[in-house]
Amino acid sequence: MRIGDLATRTRVSVRALRYYEEQGLLASTRSDSGQRLYGNAAVDRVRLIQQLYGAGLSSKTIAELLPCVDAQVSTPESRQRLAAERDRITAQIAELTITRDRLDDIIAVTSGPNPQCDYV
Repeated sequence: MRIGDLATRTRVSVRALRYYEEQGLLASTRSDSGQRLYGNAAVDRVRLIQQLYGAGLSSKTIAELLPCVDAQVSTPESRQRLAAERDRITAQIAELTITRDRLDDIIAVTSGPNPQCDYV
């Protein structure tokens, strides 16, 4: 599939896909006319990259981990790195949960009418 098709299927910009390729996260072949071509597996690859970015991993970290993902093997170092990232995400989830609970408390306390707080 061409880069525009991959962008549409993954809801990722063409520019981002080019960046992924520059960073070594995504590979393509070229048509005779020089257009990038991707296999169907690229859809899952882009989704994985997006998930890892969404979790806060840098492109450098993702590039270091993807060869282990591709080979379906890991080293003690890659497992340690993944565990550290998982622990960081777990801490973020805990902080977000506390923030959500505080917002719930504020909503409950401020649920009564107050003309000074009307935003609508």
